[in-house]
Amino acid sequence: MDPRKSEKIAFFILRFCGLIVVLPLVMILVFLIVKGLPGISLEFLMHGPKMGLREGGIFPAIVGTVLLVALAIIIALPLGLACAIYMNEYARDNWFTRLIRLSIVNLAGVPSVVFGLFGLGLFVIFLKFGASVLSGAITLAFLILPVVITASEEALLSVPQSFREAALALGSTRLQTIKTIVLPNALPGVLTGAILGISRAAGETAPILFTVAAFYLPHLPRSVFDQVMALPYHLYIISTQVPGVPEEVKYGTALVLVVLVFSLNLAAIIVRNRIRKRRAW
Repeated sequence: MDPRKSEKIAFFILRFCGLIVVLPLVMILVFLIVKGLPGISLEFLMHGPKMGLREGGIFPAIVGTVLLVALAIIIALPLGLACAIYMNEYARDNWFTRLIRLSIVNLAGVPSVVFGLFGLGLFVIFLKFGASVLSGAITLAFLILPVVITASEEALLSVPQSFREAALALGSTRLQTIKTIVLPNALPGVLTGAILGISRAAGETAPILFTVAAFYLPHLPRSVFDQVMALPYHLYIISTQVPGVPEEVKYGTALVLVVLVFSLNLAAIIVRNRIRKRRAW
């Protein structure tokens, strides 16, 4: 067969596979917009729920979700980056490091409900943090930690070894090389891990169900030891536990959650792309 025809057939198959992946996502988004947009208003976005969650808005749930995701990333990103730096820059390739990498991969596949039970036992009960923002944020941080570690390590590996050798040859210490050469060049990849972590943390229900989420709160959290409402749990409650909730409220809540996750990801992607443009290689 002519190589050009083979190439065209291969590109056609790849485009078709891409369409199969993207089309369901577009259909879901269009469905949410059609069903949920009529229920979204300024009152819906800026006020709390009332009438047994059947009316009012979702402002406390939006604030709670943003707070939990922000704290989870603040906790997970330094820990994950530090672990990746140790594994890639300092640790030797032996059975112990291979065991650690295998454990990280296995942790990434653990169901989120297990992390929720872990957070309940350790942070809520044993450490006596109670059902609070702190317990929920740390639990979510542990949930996304494997993703952050893996993405950060891949980003560090992508930095050419010659950069390190040149810095060491000029008299820099290993720590100075990592700080001034490796990390700035690996930062876009590290932010990719943060983006993936944001996406997962914002949509999880099971971990916050055991550690922080409240059915209804008339006020915003005043400290990290308060409970909060969160969009995933709020959506679960109004869809399964509260009868008589209008459909536009349910789909409107789902649409706000999707838009919120998209907005957080978009902000992180913009920052990543700006940093990537500054790289010299």
